[in-house]
Amino acid sequence: METQTVEKAPALGTTERKPDDRILVARDLVKTYDSGEVEVHALRGLNLDVRKGEMVAIMGPSGCGKTTLLNCLSGIDEFTSGEIWIAGQRLSRLNDNAKTDFRAMKMGFIFQNYNLLPVLKAVENVELPLLVRGDDPKASRKKALEALAAVGLEPESYKKPAELSGGQQQRVAIARALVNEPDIVFADEPTGNLDTETTLEVIELMRRLHKEKGLTFVIVTHDSSVGNATERVILMRNGLILKSFRPTPA
Repeated sequence: METQTVEKAPALGTTERKPDDRILVARDLVKTYDSGEVEVHALRGLNLDVRKGEMVAIMGPSGCGKTTLLNCLSGIDEFTSGEIWIAGQRLSRLNDNAKTDFRAMKMGFIFQNYNLLPVLKAVENVELPLLVRGDDPKASRKKALEALAAVGLEPESYKKPAELSGGQQQRVAIARALVNEPDIVFADEPTGNLDTETTLEVIELMRRLHKEKGLTFVIVTHDSSVGNATERVILMRNGLILKSFRPTPA
């Protein structure tokens, strides 16, 4: 990975949080899609701070910019203007290859559709991010098995996705997100394809991992049961944060 200069993120202003307690900072974030005929202002100068070890839900109506925000924060998508810092790293200073390396080292991802490779066994799906970044295969297999054990799926380690239920596949996806010991985990509608009972199981799993491992979760969701399970809900509308509040557990 390229050596990059780590810059101090801007001060928080009137807040009780300490600047060194933040894992994620976004300032004046703008994202505009321009088709040549029409401009869509997906993010309109948004500001956001997330503390290390915090579990945050981003909620709001369809089209409000939730997934766009997640993609910009994680470096998957370019932003038009503003700035983002993750773990002290200024994203705009990274080229595409450096961003890919940075994601592999610092971030974990959980998707609605699991994104598991059907030809690979569960343990092979989990170890894949480690192998891609060049880790030792034997050490990667050990870490993958440990990650599957952490989500209660060690007995299913050598089954392919088609042999697993939806909830089990999402557990594999969570194990894959954790295997590189990330600084932050981004989740995009992680319970969107699950029934109510399995949704509750996955929520409880994420809460347990958050508590036991001190993980930082940033979760985009439309499901109020997911939002109520987090420490803070960020409500978006029209590309801006409308308000931020602590949810009342069900």
